[in-house]
Amino acid sequence: MAIKVERLGETPEGKQVDLYTLTNENGVSASFTNLGGTWVSMLVPDRNGDMADVLLGYDTLENLIKNPPHCGAVIGRNANRIGGAAFTLNGIRYTLEANNGPNNLHSGPDLYHTRIWEVELDESSLGSRVTFSLNSPDGDQGYPGNASISVSYTLMPDNGVSLEYHMVSDADTIANFTNHAYFNLRGHDSGSILDHQVWIDADFFTPADEVSIPVGQIAPVKDTPMDFTVMKPVGRDIDEDYDQLKMAGGYDHNWVLNHKPGELALCAKAYDPVSGRIMEVYTDLPGMQFYTANSIKADPVGKGGAVYGPRSGYCFETQYYPDAVNKPQFPSPVLKAGETYSTTTVYKFLRE
Repeated sequence: MAIKVERLGETPEGKQVDLYTLTNENGVSASFTNLGGTWVSMLVPDRNGDMADVLLGYDTLENLIKNPPHCGAVIGRNANRIGGAAFTLNGIRYTLEANNGPNNLHSGPDLYHTRIWEVELDESSLGSRVTFSLNSPDGDQGYPGNASISVSYTLMPDNGVSLEYHMVSDADTIANFTNHAYFNLRGHDSGSILDHQVWIDADFFTPADEVSIPVGQIAPVKDTPMDFTVMKPVGRDIDEDYDQLKMAGGYDHNWVLNHKPGELALCAKAYDPVSGRIMEVYTDLPGMQFYTANSIKADPVGKGGAVYGPRSGYCFETQYYPDAVNKPQFPSPVLKAGETYSTTTVYKFLRE
C-alpha cells in the first residue's frame, strides 16, 4: 500500500489544495483532495486487466471548486432535499436557503466541497487511509450545534473503498452524510450508462412529488419501472410513461433498503457488460438514492477534457430518506447532543 501527496494549487483565499492518491498492491488507486474531502478518481482494471478511471469529476482546481454536479463530494450536514427549506427541531423552526426550487438541496449553497478540510494519513491493517476533518459552527448552513465532522476513506486490498463518517455536536441537530460520486464502469469519459446493469436490494421506494420531495409513502417497486430486485439494464425502463420517472427526468429516487437497520450489508450492484467491471455497494444506512445524472451538463468540462452529458454516470447515494426530518414515519436523521453519528459505506470493485 502507498500514499502519494501532490499539490494542486491554492484557493482564491490562498489556502493550499493537495491531492492524496492511495494505491494498493493490485495497482488499483483512488485519489482525494482536501478541498471538500472530494473523491477525485478511481482507477480499476477491466476483464483484460486494462485500467480506467471510473469516477466522473474534474482535474483543475477551478473546476473542482465549481463542481456544480457535486462529483465525488462529501455532502452534509444533510444529504438530499429538505422540503420547503425548513424543519422544526425541539419546537424551534430552522430556515435553510431554498437552492432547489422551494427546497434545500445538499445543505447548499455554502457547500462542504468548497471548504478546506484538515487531513490525516495513516496505514492500517485494512489498507491506506486518508481522513478529512471539519469543524462546523453553530448556525452553519442554518443548522444548530457546533459539530465536529470526519470522513475517512480506506483503500483495501480487495479493491474496496470504505467511507466512514463520524460527527458529534453539542446540540441536537441533523446528521445525514453521503458521497455524491458518479460512476461509469466503462470509464468516466465513455458516455451513456443506459446499457449498464443495476441491482438494488429494495422491495420498496419513497415516491416523490413534482419537486422531488417524498410524499410520505413507502411504495412497492413490484410491477413498476422502479423494480431493480432482478438486475436489469438502466435504460430498459427509464423512459417509461410513469409519473415518477417523467417528473424526475429519469431515476432520482430513494430506495428503502431491505437489510436490518445498522447492519453493514450488500445493497446494490452495477455491472458493465463491455468492460466486465462490477461494483458492489455496502452500507448500514436505511436508504439509497439512485440517480442517473439526468441534469448533468457539459460545462465545465471533466477530467482530460471529457464532456459529461445526461445519463453518463450514476450515483448510489447511501443516506437517510429525503426530507426525513419532516417525515416522522421515516427513520430519523436527528443526532442528539453529545452522541456520535457513525456510519460506513463501501464501494467494492470487481471484474468478471
